[in-house]
Amino acid sequence: MNSSSLPDSNRTTRREFLKTSSTALAGAALVSAIARPGYAAENNTIKIALVGCGGRGTGAAAQAMSTQGPTKLWAMADVFENRLQSSLGNLKAGHEKQLDVAPERQFIGLDGYKKAIDSLDKGDVVLLTTPPGFRPIHLEYAVQKGVNVFMEKSFAVDGPGVRRVLKAGEVATQKNLKVAGGLMSRHYKPLEEAIQHVHDGMIGDLITVWAYRMHGPVGLAPRQPGMKEIAYQISNYSNFTWLNGTFLEDWLIHNIDVCLWAKNAWPASVQGMGGRQVRKDADQLFDHYSAEYTFPDGTRFVGEGRHMTSCFDFWGAVLQGAKGSAIMGEGQDDPRLFKGWNQTSENILWRYKGPKCDKYQYEHDLLFDAIRNDKPYNETERCAKTSLACIMGRMACESGKKITWEEALASERELAPGLENCTWDGNAPVMPDANGQYPIAMPGQTPGV
Repeated sequence: MNSSSLPDSNRTTRREFLKTSSTALAGAALVSAIARPGYAAENNTIKIALVGCGGRGTGAAAQAMSTQGPTKLWAMADVFENRLQSSLGNLKAGHEKQLDVAPERQFIGLDGYKKAIDSLDKGDVVLLTTPPGFRPIHLEYAVQKGVNVFMEKSFAVDGPGVRRVLKAGEVATQKNLKVAGGLMSRHYKPLEEAIQHVHDGMIGDLITVWAYRMHGPVGLAPRQPGMKEIAYQISNYSNFTWLNGTFLEDWLIHNIDVCLWAKNAWPASVQGMGGRQVRKDADQLFDHYSAEYTFPDGTRFVGEGRHMTSCFDFWGAVLQGAKGSAIMGEGQDDPRLFKGWNQTSENILWRYKGPKCDKYQYEHDLLFDAIRNDKPYNETERCAKTSLACIMGRMACESGKKITWEEALASERELAPGLENCTWDGNAPVMPDANGQYPIAMPGQTPGV
């Protein structure tokens, strides 16, 4: 692949997206309020609970309240009081009339998710947007209580967590609950159309696919005076494996998902490598990763992640078929298919010409439409299996071992055993040593599964 032919990546993050789209969201809320006059608020209002009040959670709440039909934000939960209040304040900009979060329904603490979900009625919606280490626990409880779910990526950080999510998804289907997952690229119209052309054979059988996320370093917020260890790690969840599942899952999952979608298969095995070449921060992150997957038909897929300064940056997915190639995925809002493998403008076979699409909003539109019209809607299995693909890549990169799909799914190794019983004053699942350093995976020494 000629790197000079690759376009500059679109580096807009979800948080940046929220900053630039608050006006649009407010407008969408107004349209939603008048779009379905047949709904009477007292009979058809869907109550929403937000669990996890960071930037993505705040955005998800705004998008949920911008769907058609009456909605209200009813409860909020977070481990940090200031983050909950900041989220609530930000949501007033476009949705003040839909906010009904009384002080007694603002829950702080590790058990706040239970109280927020308990405040809902059956058939209402909870938005699960905490770090993914907590996702299996929160999803299980929501399904047990009979509420519909939007769960942000990622969905689990280890094999036991994936199995719990899969089981909860099965129970949700039995209860006719709707579950949406935050792999929003699946609901991006240009990408949906591009993938359909790939499946229809426009660039021939896929031979190799690559998922990339390469940019500057992931930051680490300083420890505040008197801050408890678990609070410090949650506030820096992207830096601790038990919380985020590593860079491969936390950051690269969207383009891994796009490549698996394009190939329309799950990988059979993976081997990989990674390490900390320049990173000095006291956390658990490798600063580079390369996971090479093999599909059942023998074709290959590589997921590459790097977060270093002054390096080549690219964020997207690249497909190579027998007759042509493609650039698409998260970070590439203008997917293109090419004849041959030189991805230049004169070789473009296809690019999207339809109306613009807000993938973040559309994923919520689909969920709430399914709830209001009782349509089958459950993305749990696909989301869990995409997480498993990321997890097996992490296992391979950290251990230096070849890992099969079956081994990863059957693994009994938990990154945070007993997390349900973790307390605010107790130890975090990983603790620093006397020098303030955290355990870091060592290929050849760290167990694979």
